[in-house]
This record gives sequence, structure tokens and C-alpha cells, in this order.
Amino acid sequence: METKENQIIHGVIWKQLLIFFFPILLGTFFQQIYNTADTVVVGRFVGTEALAAVGGSTSQIINLIVGFFTGLASGATVVISQHYGAKQEDGVQKALHTAYAFSVVGGIIISIMGILITRPLLKLMNTPDNIIDLSATYLCIYFAGLVFVFIYNVGAGILRAVGDSRRPLYFLILCCFINIILDIILIVFLKMGVAGAAIATTFSQGISAVMVTVTLCRTTDIFRLRVKKIRFHAQPMGMIVKIGLPAGLQSVMYSLSNVIIQSSLNTFGTETVAAWTAFSKIDAIYWMISGAFGIAITTFVGQNYGAGKFGRMKKSVRVCLAMDIGASILISAVLFFLGGYVFQLFTGDAQVIEIGVNILRRMAPAYFCFTFIEIFAGSLRGIGDVVLPMLMTCGGICVFRVIWIVFVLPLNRTLNMIVYSYPISWALTAVLFIIYYWKRVQQLPDTDE
Repeated sequence: METKENQIIHGVIWKQLLIFFFPILLGTFFQQIYNTADTVVVGRFVGTEALAAVGGSTSQIINLIVGFFTGLASGATVVISQHYGAKQEDGVQKALHTAYAFSVVGGIIISIMGILITRPLLKLMNTPDNIIDLSATYLCIYFAGLVFVFIYNVGAGILRAVGDSRRPLYFLILCCFINIILDIILIVFLKMGVAGAAIATTFSQGISAVMVTVTLCRTTDIFRLRVKKIRFHAQPMGMIVKIGLPAGLQSVMYSLSNVIIQSSLNTFGTETVAAWTAFSKIDAIYWMISGAFGIAITTFVGQNYGAGKFGRMKKSVRVCLAMDIGASILISAVLFFLGGYVFQLFTGDAQVIEIGVNILRRMAPAYFCFTFIEIFAGSLRGIGDVVLPMLMTCGGICVFRVIWIVFVLPLNRTLNMIVYSYPISWALTAVLFIIYYWKRVQQLPDTDE
């Protein structure tokens, strides 16, 4: 771990970014497969209604609740990476044990809340009557094991904060295969439908939470976890909330805007809901890649900022941005021309495929706009600047989309009008981030201490 830390601070930037990036990307890929496996198996062996039930409104509600906590807990990653870069053992220890206490307590509380609000939220989102019971079943089982999701995300975030992006990947690969095997057993052979999909996901997430916790307990480095010491510490808790709360609120705003959009999509019928569900899984390919770059640059900036290497920090941002733009253009081209074949993995319904391809070809060409938001937001988060970036994201993306749905969509109530709200909001927000980031980094010297 000492070598990895020094490589982030002293190694060749592009090479170390890639070494750190690929395990994160693969880990995110396998994490996405948890739910994607559910949709593929359910869509193929149960039907279109079940496919819509495990996606659509269900996914939006999960993102709303889980996203808030995950964003809030991301403050721990920044705090720990800065302490680790500065070699402050006491700071690392207090932040580590506070973050774990937060994940356990938060997981239990939000799990209970999630179960209680599941059906009211589904009704509020105009979820079609023929899938609302299936969606509620999936969500209640998922929320029952929510504490595992929180523990894993916090534990994996801690490992990445200190430069270890490989072990979270290994855990996810193993648990992904467990999830797929359980999906086949519970859905195909035992005919448990969406309940089987939820049980498979929850069980495999529990395994990943145990593995990341055991890993932190067994390490000999300064980020060793001691179960008896898990408790809240005021100072690191304050820093975690200060940095993580804007990210949590931003995630909520994202989810709320998507909930409103999903509510509008639900009025177009089950085929459109199923198409949007499948599209969201294909669309996730881009978000996995860009998100992995965002996580990587946050750790790089956090450690170099903590070590006083501001010139290296700025250069790492430029290198990472160039990488993300290149990847975005490549992914956009592949999905634009080959997306129709990928949709056939999720469903054989020709109408669903046609709707999904239409969405994809209007969305994919604008992916590159989001790279500026992802990389600059991750960089600013690494130095603890989170409030204004959160406001820009919430205003430029979330509020804009709500205004679009409320005032623009009624002028031409079509699916394409809903889709256009995404690329337009990305472009507007990207401009804001370019301007703000340039002004912000000018305040930091180009030299390294």
C-alpha cells in the first residue's frame, strides 16, 4: 500500500491513472451486473411486465434513497484520502471508524424508511397498475438488505481512497457470479419471479459487505478497521457531512428529476417503460466509464492536494479529462451504430427494441459533454470544494429537466421531447463547470511542495 500511495503522488500520471482506473471500471461494471443480470433473466424468462417492474420506477426509487447515502458517505473517501496522502494516522483512523458507524446506522434507518415509503412512491410515480405489485415486492426485499449495500460502498470507498482499487474489484467479480447463479436458480428453476431476483441481489451484496469488512480488519496499514472501535467521532463526522452532504443532496436532486421524468414516461405505456429500463442498462456502459474516471481523479486530487503537490494535481486533471473525452467519443459511436443488437439481449419484443434504439441514438452523441462535469466535479470534490459544484449540477441538470418536463413537454408531448432534456442539460452544465473550474484552480500555485 505504501508503494501504491507513492505512485499516486510520484508516478507517471497517465500510467497510474490507468492502473487505478481499470479496476474501478471493472468493479463498477460488475456492480452494474447485479441489477442487469436481474433484468436480463427476468425479461427473458418471466416477461415484459416483470422487466418493467425491476427497472423503471423501481430503479429510480433505489437510486433516490441509496444515492443520497452513497453521496453523503463519499465525504469519507475525500477525508481519508487527504489524511492518507499527508500520512496522518490518527486522522485516517477516526475517519475510518466514523464512516463505518455511519454506514451501519444509516443503513438500518434508511432500510426501514425505504420499506415504508415503497408503495406510496410507486403510486406517486404513476407506475402502471399491472406492475405495481411486482415492483413493490422487489423493492421491499431489496431495502431489507440495504445495510449491506452501504457497508460495501463505504468499505470499498475507503480502500480506493488509499489507492487500492483492485480488491473491491475482486469482491465484486465473485459476488456478481454468485448473483447470476442465484438468478438462474431462483427465477428459471424455482419460478420465484421478481422476488427471486431481489433475493439473489440482496444475498450477493451481503457477501461483498462481509469480504470488504474482513479485508479492512486484516490489513496492517494505518487504515486497519477494528470492530470494537467503530463509533462516531465529532470532527471527522463534521468533515464527512460537510463534504458529503452536497453530494448526497445532488444525488437526491438527480433522482427526483429522474422520478419526474419516469412519471412522464410511465404515461406512454408498458412498452416504453420496458424500453427505458433496457436503455438505462445499456446507457450504464458510458456512466461506468466516466464515473470510474471521476472516482480516480477524486483520489488522485485528494492525495496530491493533501501532500501539497498542486502542480501535479492540476496536470492529473488535464490528463484524466483527455482520457474521458476520448473514451466517451468511442463509446458513443459504438452504441449509436450497434445499440440495436445490444437491446436484443434484454427483450425479443420488436416494439420495445424500436423505442429503445430511438432513445439511444438521441442520447449517445452528447455523452462527451458530461465528461467536463464528471472530471471537474470529481477534482473539486478532491480538494473539498463541493457546495458550488453541487449548486451548478442541481440547477443546470436537475432543475432544468423539471422545468423542461413541466413547461416544454406539454407543448409537444412526445417521447423525444423527454429525451432531449438530457443532452441539453449536460451541455449547459458543462459550460458552467469549465468556467468555474478554471477560475478556481487559478488560486492554487503550480509548484509542488
